[in-house]
Amino acid sequence: MERLSREELEKVGKGFDSVAARSWSLNTECYRTPKFLEVERTEIFRRSWQFLCHEEKLRQPGSYVTGDIQGQSIFATRDADGALRAFYNVCKHRGHELLQGEGRTKMITCPYHAWAYRLDGTLYSARHCEMVENFEKGQIRLTPVRVEVFCHLVFVNLDPEAPSLAEQSGDLAKEILSYAPDIGALTFAHRLTYRIQANWKAVVDNFLECYHCSVAHKGFVTLVEMDTYKVTTHGIYSSHMAKAGRQDNKAYDIEAASVTDHAVWYLWPNTTLMRYPGRGNFMVWRFIPLGPEETYEEFDFFLETDTPNEAEREAIRFVDEVLQPEDIGLVESVQRGMRTPAFQQGRYVVDAEGSGLSEHAVHHFHGMVLDAYRRAAAP
Repeated sequence: MERLSREELEKVGKGFDSVAARSWSLNTECYRTPKFLEVERTEIFRRSWQFLCHEEKLRQPGSYVTGDIQGQSIFATRDADGALRAFYNVCKHRGHELLQGEGRTKMITCPYHAWAYRLDGTLYSARHCEMVENFEKGQIRLTPVRVEVFCHLVFVNLDPEAPSLAEQSGDLAKEILSYAPDIGALTFAHRLTYRIQANWKAVVDNFLECYHCSVAHKGFVTLVEMDTYKVTTHGIYSSHMAKAGRQDNKAYDIEAASVTDHAVWYLWPNTTLMRYPGRGNFMVWRFIPLGPEETYEEFDFFLETDTPNEAEREAIRFVDEVLQPEDIGLVESVQRGMRTPAFQQGRYVVDAEGSGLSEHAVHHFHGMVLDAYRRAAAP
């Protein structure tokens, strides 16, 4: 496991203060070097709750969905008795992956040597093992992974000792369900994906503040009333709320909208949950590091129907063709700037009201990152 020296920890956190108004940001070293990403894989991604899918994909017995958590292949399944389970996606014989993608099955059969497992993870059969000494079929089972349904969304966690997501996240579920009471009835409708030449933390930083919005997102700031924009930090999440725009909207048509709030949540470490003005909707956006300076994004849209209507297609086009290119250009420019000797760290622009112009949620995120680095530097 990659460790940090005390000197490396002190360098990356130099000037950071628990009070955002007097704090410096993280040093750019942790945005550029492979060592910090290896620490993050161990101390952040493999210890945190990671979004897998909407529960609709795992409602039927035998349904399964596979996923990857920074190189760790897993899958979740609904067994014949209705229990939701998750396991490392690896056969106990030679380590071959068991399942691909998503679907339904009555038995989990390894495509390498056909060892077969029940949906509860116990071994059902192992071909030609009758003569193997001390082979106890009943003692062989797949290695379990923590799984939890949270606001009708399925999350997994590789840390067997981690507190539940419901416990860690405080009032987040109450907030989400108050803004999106229909989330359980929504269905997957569309996915956008991007590869960004920037560190995943730079992408999160950009998401967590709207100080840049009036400068870089001329269309977005007509979608919401910026004077109502409020950002609040809590534990492992932050909420970003605003009312739908009252004037001419240059983003997309919301004239017939049943949802009139812009409600957005950041969930540690790399998931954002969103409800935009329009018809009933919910979006899950993930930032997945591919390397120290490359991030893969998945942007899933859950709507009232599996086919977007014209207004929703317009909204998706706005995200894909306007908002995302604007943000990607920003964070890739920041990443290039971090490679120069001219910038190592900066200050947070904050206000006491927690407005959309304040960067206190970025400071909140950086504090959690530093906590993970401290664990990696502990004796």
